[in-house]
Amino acid sequence: MINRRTLFIWITAAAVLIAGGITAGLTVNSSPVKVYKDQDGTQFTFKTQGDRFMRYDKDGNWKEMFVKGVNLGATVPGYFPGELPATEEDYLRWFKQIDEMGANVIRVYTVHQPVFYSALVKYNKDKGDDPLYFMQGIWSPEEELIERKDAYAEDISKQFKAEIQKAVAAVYGDVTVPPKQGASSGKYTANAGKYLMAWHVGTEWDPEMVKNTNKKHSDVPVYKGQYFSGTQDASPFENWLAGLLDYTAQQEKQYGWEHPVTFTNWVTTDVLSHPGEPLFEEDMVSVDARHVQPTGWKGGYFAAYHVYPYYPDFFRTDSTLQTIKDKQGNYNTYKAYLHQLKAKFKDMPIMVTEYGVPSSIGVSHFGPGGRDQGGHNEQEQGEIDASLTRDIYDEGYAGAILFMWQDEWFKKTWNTMPFEIPADRRAYWINVLTNEKMFGVLGMLPGKEKLLTIDGKLNDWDSLAQDEVKYWQGKVPGIQDMRITHDEGYLYLGIRLDKDFDPKTSKLYIGADTIAGGNEPSAAQLPGKKLEGGAPEALIEIGKDEESQVEIAADYDFHTRLYGKEGYWMLPETTQEQDTPFHPWKLAISLLMNPPDTRFAHPFIDETIGTLKRGTTDRSKAQFDSSTSWQYSGNEIEMRIPWMLLGFSDPSSLQVIDYSPLKEGHAFSSVKTDGIRLIPWLVEQSGTKVSWPGGAANTMDINDIVPYSWKPWDTVQYSEQLKQSYYVMKDMYNQLPDER
Repeated sequence: MINRRTLFIWITAAAVLIAGGITAGLTVNSSPVKVYKDQDGTQFTFKTQGDRFMRYDKDGNWKEMFVKGVNLGATVPGYFPGELPATEEDYLRWFKQIDEMGANVIRVYTVHQPVFYSALVKYNKDKGDDPLYFMQGIWSPEEELIERKDAYAEDISKQFKAEIQKAVAAVYGDVTVPPKQGASSGKYTANAGKYLMAWHVGTEWDPEMVKNTNKKHSDVPVYKGQYFSGTQDASPFENWLAGLLDYTAQQEKQYGWEHPVTFTNWVTTDVLSHPGEPLFEEDMVSVDARHVQPTGWKGGYFAAYHVYPYYPDFFRTDSTLQTIKDKQGNYNTYKAYLHQLKAKFKDMPIMVTEYGVPSSIGVSHFGPGGRDQGGHNEQEQGEIDASLTRDIYDEGYAGAILFMWQDEWFKKTWNTMPFEIPADRRAYWINVLTNEKMFGVLGMLPGKEKLLTIDGKLNDWDSLAQDEVKYWQGKVPGIQDMRITHDEGYLYLGIRLDKDFDPKTSKLYIGADTIAGGNEPSAAQLPGKKLEGGAPEALIEIGKDEESQVEIAADYDFHTRLYGKEGYWMLPETTQEQDTPFHPWKLAISLLMNPPDTRFAHPFIDETIGTLKRGTTDRSKAQFDSSTSWQYSGNEIEMRIPWMLLGFSDPSSLQVIDYSPLKEGHAFSSVKTDGIRLIPWLVEQSGTKVSWPGGAANTMDINDIVPYSWKPWDTVQYSEQLKQSYYVMKDMYNQLPDER
């Protein structure tokens, strides 16, 4: 039986024979994209030449181009990788927005469902000679590589080659993939090959795996392939990679095309030495793209790196990078790093195929010049992303592919991961303290973010369905009412006072009690009053801008429990007299490091995350700030509180962190809550007058308060929103020419 691939090869071969002597440079008339055709009939639209990345243009000339792109994930909120829920409608909408942003390529990490390729062909149908291209990533057996620490281990290369074969056939619309959990499948019939820009093979390489592979297989011969080979300097791991690139080329050659090829690399396994890096594993071993060479692949080859300005730590600790200053007089260690790396690749193109910062409340690494991993609003995210793009362009790189197109709710980060329990429900809510979830320039907003504008005015609450809003049932002198609702990201509170709120003269406190335990507020926080029957785990304080925050009960404090004497013992011990009933809500930013485990000592660093920013989420206002938590107007106060600040490990199943001691491996436990008992009170800034639910009494039983509760959810509501960062990046991409 003749399959489509064989038929294609026969037709191509026949065409070459009939033509007799086809000259180089002939174009394919059936395609709106200008295509170069070699003497043997092989087709090209891109190639590499020296350190340049080239495109065959509409006039039949090879021109150097600057690749401007964005990485595209395969999920939407409520789904995990491998579930691949995006529809044709999603893809067509995203392609248009990405195209309008000024990008000329989309990078995907793995084989998407058939609808991705058919949608891209459909989108490009009327684009003529200016289509939106894509860079096809091929996922490595990452978990097996890390676990076994041996790239030559049985079945790993077999799995990898099977994925390569699948990817190439999928791109050319020539495969039917049977269903397999966690992987794309279906009938691939759309030939998207003419819109392919390059192959991007593999994932970030674990340094211990690379080092062990090199040690264990030190006698492996230099790989000599048909299209790619290792050099005499190639390590065993690099020879393994050469074989996989060669296999990729072999697979594509069957379809009569050649495209540039690269493999994924990152700073951890770069070719530079970093004397200021404290962690040995971050400078343990190199994977050098120069040690693999194309030996018969005219499509060419380039180096690709993921480079962020805050990781590894040497971006802020290595004095050898303190050579270039920015306009503010600070060292731009990112630009200095790019300069050093580019100097190593004089004879081949190099691209940064991942970079960027997230628009999250949470932070997990500090970077020089404020280029931190998190802690930015959307505008700041865009300005930093644009500055990184400019650095990449100015240093002579062949391309810059931003991470990321859309926010990804399933993602995790090292410093919030211990508190997200159960882990298999991360995709059902958005934890804005987890920065990895919010790298996108397309925001994936929780269900009520477009329905409730945080501006201190409660009129929009009236548009919510009656069963979605509950009124707090207690009474507090000075408070008319308090409305409560929630979504996948926040607990929302709308409070109406008897008179206009003035943070200079009064403070609003709201205790949040979720489980048995908690702490009594201090005498300054709740003067002359006492709670009975329980106490808050979290305390919301609304006052002057610098005072407004969420604090966490001292004996409940995740941060202290994990990094204090109960856990890793990185925090200084405090005496009972020094301690306060509530602590600032903090996240670890960098762990304590000491020789001989590290090259040199590195202090423990943490950051207060519980600060509540006053502003507005009204995108039509110049004062819009995506990090806004609260606002007041007249006698109305409105706020949204991130779930984790209230102790929730998974609001979708009403799970909160409990008080039990840490388990083996410093692991927390969670327990299901009946809901949140909210205890509001007002305190004069200059005195001891308190208005609280207990009325004239000095004590009250918080069990008299009906908890706010909700039904668990497995289906999420969300909306898409182009962030301010999208428009900043649009300006930057339009400033940078497509051709150098």
